Amino acid sequence: MCKTIPEINEKIRRGRVTVVRADEMCRIVDEIGAEKAAEKVDVVTTGTFGAMCSSGVFMNFGHSDPPIKMGKIHLNGVQAYGGLAAVDTYLGATQPSMSQDPSYGGAHVIEDLLKGNTVELSAESNGTDCYPLQHLRTSLTLNDLNQAILCNPRNAYQTYNAATNSTTRAIFTYMGKLLPRFGNVTYSGAGELSPLNNDPTFRTIGLGTRIFLGGGIGYVIGSGTQHDPGNGFGTLRVQGDLKQMSAEFIRAASFAQYGPSLYVGIGIPIPVLNVDVARAAGVSDGQIFTSVIDYGVPRLNRPTVRRVSYAELTSGLVEIAGRPVAATSLSSRTMAERVADALKEKICRGRMELTAPVDTLSSQEALRPLVRRDMPPEVTQPSPPGSGTGWHSERCIHCGLCTAYCPRGVFVRSASGLMSADFTRCTRCGECDAVCPVGTIHHG
Repeated sequence: MCKTIPEINEKIRRGRVTVVRADEMCRIVDEIGAEKAAEKVDVVTTGTFGAMCSSGVFMNFGHSDPPIKMGKIHLNGVQAYGGLAAVDTYLGATQPSMSQDPSYGGAHVIEDLLKGNTVELSAESNGTDCYPLQHLRTSLTLNDLNQAILCNPRNAYQTYNAATNSTTRAIFTYMGKLLPRFGNVTYSGAGELSPLNNDPTFRTIGLGTRIFLGGGIGYVIGSGTQHDPGNGFGTLRVQGDLKQMSAEFIRAASFAQYGPSLYVGIGIPIPVLNVDVARAAGVSDGQIFTSVIDYGVPRLNRPTVRRVSYAELTSGLVEIAGRPVAATSLSSRTMAERVADALKEKICRGRMELTAPVDTLSSQEALRPLVRRDMPPEVTQPSPPGSGTGWHSERCIHCGLCTAYCPRGVFVRSASGLMSADFTRCTRCGECDAVCPVGTIHHG
């Protein structure tokens, strides 16, 4: 028995679609089997609500008068990236404040914008002929921005390692405070509700999949950074319009002695196209496993204390070395359920249809660690004066700007559009060097 996404969308439009939450699908598959579940259910809604450090917002401020090419940019004292176009920036969620409590960061600016609060913008520039303004200080709200696009390079981990600590002192991590001598275990993820646990081989989730993101509509735009599905660590790259989102599903956070992060609500609809999709969406907490890792060991490949199921983690107690240890979640199961319910409501009311991926995501990609190679100290050798004129033809993009400024006709564009140069005609005036945008020409 097979369905198609257009068939399911027609049911959505006619108000006849059957939608269940992922935890409900577990019980349905257990009671009637995957084959009958595939006939009965059209869509399974998933949800997760956890700290997603790899989050941020692309913004466009619009031009001031006189205009400025923003270099150093701060929003409420939090530095944003100024290496884009003149009035574009990217604000990272984990960037801490430079001027106040470092527990305040980019995530808090994002939440302030969502709440309608006023944010202070300051920018500096060296000034150019077309962007003469060098200093700008003003205030703005989310409505003042031309665009504000939440664009998260890595979200919605399939599973994530749980954390504990073998040392004799408490340590502070992005997994929260870990008590000494295996005093506690912390974990993240929504288990059977989590999107990628319900589609681990990416049968229905791919490039272009429409999702619930932060209370609004978003899209999967690729596999996330550190995508490692072969080891159960699949991730997604997602984006959506921040102006459509809600502070209910986007929350700023700060972990003691670690710094800011952003809680993001993500829900992905799983179209039940066939029995294999139904079976995968029927996964339960008792069938999803992760490793308890000793974060007290300060190296990349920390030792595994033991493997545990999400059923054991959500029970609140994990056995380590023959004794029960308290297990607590950094993510919110309650909020994950709200996400899945909100997504279900959108679909049932016909306010969101499903999309087929335009391309698949890799299910085999493996994560590699950084390769460290010792580098000798950098020594800069200045070019001797009068070293001559040259043209790095391999760098040329054949734009032809040089032809407009060279007074001696050194540069010639062929009928095919390619540039060539005859430096026997050159007087080394430097006009071409000054206008070449890619550094093709140099004068000694």
